[in-house]
Amino acid sequence: MTSNDSLPPAPRAPSILSAYRSEMAIAIACIALLVSVGIFVPAALSAGNFANILQASAPLVIMSLGVLVVIITGGIDLSVGSIFSLTGMVTALAMANGLGDVSASLAGLGVGLVFGSINGALITLVGLAPFVVTLITYAVAASLAFIVTNGRSLGVDSPDYWLFNSGQIIPSLPNFVLFCLLFTVALEFVLRKVTAGRWFYSVGSSPMAAYLLGIPVKRTRFAAYLISGTMASFAGLLTVSYILNAEATAGASLMLQAIAAVVIGGASLSGGSGSAVGAVLGALMITIIQNGVNLIGINSFWQGSVTGLAILVAVLIDRFSHR
Repeated sequence: MTSNDSLPPAPRAPSILSAYRSEMAIAIACIALLVSVGIFVPAALSAGNFANILQASAPLVIMSLGVLVVIITGGIDLSVGSIFSLTGMVTALAMANGLGDVSASLAGLGVGLVFGSINGALITLVGLAPFVVTLITYAVAASLAFIVTNGRSLGVDSPDYWLFNSGQIIPSLPNFVLFCLLFTVALEFVLRKVTAGRWFYSVGSSPMAAYLLGIPVKRTRFAAYLISGTMASFAGLLTVSYILNAEATAGASLMLQAIAAVVIGGASLSGGSGSAVGAVLGALMITIIQNGVNLIGINSFWQGSVTGLAILVAVLIDRFSHR
């Protein structure tokens, strides 16, 4: 046995810290925000408030993961907020017309699949710009959310539908937390370890180079929009299950927040970078800011301004880091 054979394997911790350096900085910023609010309002550091933050952030986390995939490919999806709203309306309407919980949920999930497919087809097959296509589907889905119920909110009468969000498949772990963890781990694994997942980065970095390397650029982009639409619908189902009510304007502000979460999480709007962990932390940061504004007693109308400022800081950091 040589001296080299007797040496223990090198620890992997430094490489992990290096790979998630930006994400760790965001996590520290989230903790700093919580502590800062806690100085003024001690209840901000209570277990109950932590649970509120997790519950409030869950739909945004799931939607942000879908938007992340699109942004990694160099695209944009403005339709996710309207898909979120239309999903809730379709699900509640389906239940009101006698469909069971599972069938109604599948109908709602179909909204994301249909609009994600439309976005992907118009962008990859017709060659339209992602901004234009998703702006159109944003308007169409928002309009349909009002049309299907004449603008009325719809309650969910199923006594057990709340279990989809707040039940516990795993004891002591609410389903909304479980779903967030599963989607985050699965997407991070695919993006980092699966060949098809790496295609998203390649397409976002240089579509022509990806094409020359034999990567199916159009199919990869189509898949990104399909994932984004489906995740937006799933987030809508989660919210309907929590509040047992559907509103035509429920997702009006979520599109901006989802894009903001992805950008704050370290993804570049020019494509080719980003991580699922970063998107989740970005969504948590936005929710913590909103929670802090409410606890401190600041007018809630300032939430948009604070979110916009956070986006500006993230974009400036991205710009200077590229330089």
